Amino acid sequence: MQPVRSLDRAISILEVLARRGSAGVTEIAAEVSLHKSTVFRLLATMEARGLVEQDSNRGRYSLADGIVRLAEGAHKRHDLALIGRDICVALAQEVGESVYIAIRDGRDVVSIDQVIGPSSLTTLSEVGRRDPLHASSCGKVFLADLPAPELQSYIDGGLPRLTGYTLVDAAALKADLALVLSRGYATTWEEQEPGLTAVAAPIRVADGHLVAAISVSGPSFRLVPPMIPGIAARLIRAAEQISDRIR
Repeated sequence: MQPVRSLDRAISILEVLARRGSAGVTEIAAEVSLHKSTVFRLLATMEARGLVEQDSNRGRYSLADGIVRLAEGAHKRHDLALIGRDICVALAQEVGESVYIAIRDGRDVVSIDQVIGPSSLTTLSEVGRRDPLHASSCGKVFLADLPAPELQSYIDGGLPRLTGYTLVDAAALKADLALVLSRGYATTWEEQEPGLTAVAAPIRVADGHLVAAISVSGPSFRLVPPMIPGIAARLIRAAEQISDRIR
């Protein structure tokens, strides 16, 4: 895939400022091999978004607080995985299945940590894997938390089918999300992958804001319906323990 040229150039400028601390338009243009007018336009855009700032006296640019906020977001993601690691390990041993922590990124849910279950036959999913919100148990936790207009906007954006069991009907999805709210956990029954069942619960900070979800995932022949409430209870307890640590 070819990089988006303007974005690639902007990143090159940010890298120059990260190395130098501060630099003028002429210096930056020379280092990234761009015309000064192009560099100035990109700097103006990034300044408007709070990513860079200009010293009014010297006319030099440096990184601004917007970059710090972006870095803090990545740091918090890493911290969340570390904070919950021992709880996830204990949960995986307790229920005998794999455990995942995931966050929302737009219309997707992204796995940021995993603990593989002790069984010789278990589920594997790479950290960083992305799945549509409506087809993932963690994703459903996020969808259930959305205000009605935002949920409708997600639905209007399309509900791609991953398997024959993926909920692609708006009414069916809304009914399932109502269950998520009433029970306090979400489930997927081969909606994400054939033969895969998962259960997920929310991780919240002190003000109740949803920041992540934790899930238990395993083969459908083991995670049969009568087992789900017991696993969900353990999962909710683990989610509350992680939530307590980040409050």
